[in-house]
Amino acid sequence: MTPSVDVFWSFRSPYSYLATPQLVRLREDFDLQIVVRPVLPIAVRIDGFFKRVNPLWPPYLARDIYRLGQMQGVPIRWPRPDPIVMDIASGEVPADQPYIHRLTRLGQAAAEAGRGLEYVAEVGAVIWSGAVDDWHLGDHLARAAERAGLDPGRWSGRRRPKPTGWTPRSPPISRRWRARVTGGFRPWSSTGNRSLDRIVWTCCAGVSSNAGCRSAVQKPFRRTRLICARAAAKTSQNGAISAHRNEV
Repeated sequence: MTPSVDVFWSFRSPYSYLATPQLVRLREDFDLQIVVRPVLPIAVRIDGFFKRVNPLWPPYLARDIYRLGQMQGVPIRWPRPDPIVMDIASGEVPADQPYIHRLTRLGQAAAEAGRGLEYVAEVGAVIWSGAVDDWHLGDHLARAAERAGLDPGRWSGRRRPKPTGWTPRSPPISRRWRARVTGGFRPWSSTGNRSLDRIVWTCCAGVSSNAGCRSAVQKPFRRTRLICARAAAKTSQNGAISAHRNEV
């Protein structure tokens, strides 16, 4: 059975954006099915969250995401405009949100069209990489949809596709993105970018001598490289993998 990774992805989460290039590589390196499930961010799911948050957290968050971006070689800048309209100083989040609901609906429609990971990768880069100002104007989102293999006309904002299956408010998601792995393994879930280490470990642990794999997870994910090489893979009588090397 092909392992399936459910990724609960937010267009307002810098960690979702930073994790996406790694998810693309993981899908290429392993026989993985990655299912993107767009979710609304915590700012609109939990009323008053940013009024109660520790005031030291926002500046730490800013430093953390820029460090992660530098370590991974992924450009990142806080979006212009922010997908969530809010007063940063007071933490007030108005009910009228012109961007995030549209983005989340488009992401879900792309996922239902079988291009969820491609879509969030392209749109995430438009919003978060710093290469585009006013990402909500013009044809930026339509061009991103086209690069993701979708019809740009339907994703232009004039004729929005209507998702049918997923409710963005459904899962109990924390601040960071979340991954859930099923299929061929005991199901488990994990929150945050550290999930990527666990996904690689799970895939390597499930490799048989006939289906070797090779993948490297670079810093900052615990500075651990997990390598499963087909030529070195040896299984014991109970099928456990004995060839797997950790490099720190």
